[in-house]
Amino acid sequence: MTVISSKEFMSNEKKYFDLAMTEEIFVKRDNIMFIVSRVNDIKPKKCLKPDDDLHRAITMDELLGKVLDDIDKYYDSK
Repeated sequence: MTVISSKEFMSNEKKYFDLAMTEEIFVKRDNIMFIVSRVNDIKPKKCLKPDDDLHRAITMDELLGKVLDDIDKYYDSK
């Protein structure tokens, strides 16, 4: 693991991209850190497969409509 400034990274991009083949490079800019790493080293996120309950799902618009109705009812009762 190597931590460098963004200025150092910009000055020596090739050096740090080559180094990223074997280790993670952390580039610090202000209070934010960025990681330079090989993509093959990152494992893809696991996704759930649809099951038999998929037919019960609602769309985001349907959910939003129900939530807004509940908010209206809450404020009307106050």
